[in-house]
Amino acid sequence: MKLLMRNRSARNAGSRLNQWKGARASQAADERQQVQREKLFAWGRRALRMGQGIVGLAALAWGLAFAAGEMGPVLQKWLEIQSVTVEGIHHVTKPEVEALLALKPGVGLHQVSVTFLAERVRTHFWIKEAVVERRLPHVLHVTILERTPAAIIRTDVDHWLSDETGHLLAKLGSQEDLTLPLLVGLESKALLLGDPRARNAVQSGVVLAKLIASTIEGRVEVDLANLSNVVVSTDRARFQFGNDSLIGQWERFQKLKPLFRAVAFDGRKHEASEIDLRYDNRVIVRERG
Repeated sequence: MKLLMRNRSARNAGSRLNQWKGARASQAADERQQVQREKLFAWGRRALRMGQGIVGLAALAWGLAFAAGEMGPVLQKWLEIQSVTVEGIHHVTKPEVEALLALKPGVGLHQVSVTFLAERVRTHFWIKEAVVERRLPHVLHVTILERTPAAIIRTDVDHWLSDETGHLLAKLGSQEDLTLPLLVGLESKALLLGDPRARNAVQSGVVLAKLIASTIEGRVEVDLANLSNVVVSTDRARFQFGNDSLIGQWERFQKLKPLFRAVAFDGRKHEASEIDLRYDNRVIVRERG
């Protein structure tokens, strides 16, 4: 019976807790407190450094503001734009460029955006590209690339000067530049509005006129009224082009040209001829009296 009670007591005792007592427990508590104090001191040091940085930045900002306030008038006077130089102008005048820049009196070089000023200058219809530069201490320099006249466009009763992209440059009077090709069959409204189809037609007409002018003497006239049947006229011949590549059609004619003895391109004959290039792999020549 005593043995049974002893065994039951042993089962109810449970496992023994692993705890430090006495000096070892006190040492562990001190170590934990030391770690917490070190963490607290580290956080305090970081906060102090951060505060010093904020104070330093504030002092620097105040110093810069004070220096700017003191040096501002001196810097403004030293960098004030006193002259504008313009390079590359032929049709555009310097007063026109200065009007486009619209600089305020007394403005400094450091106060203007050269990119924005260049965009202003490019709004002129004659100006294709513009670069604006600061040249210390007082000069603003503008370099201009003007558009090049490439054709005369006749619309109804008006004649317009155009570059090779179909950009209208000026309305002409009764006098024309006979050295430039004449493009007809286009509407002025579409060109003035920058219609892509109209501008593409001008580009094709200019390219075609240059190709033909390099072979046949005299002024070239290109009729662009029907883009599926472009007609090019010279004193010696009249060409008809179809929907295919205009350059490809012209190259086809150039390959077969030596075979056409009746076509007067060398100045020895004076009758005009009509060359039809609208059909694939064919060049049809019709003599005209």
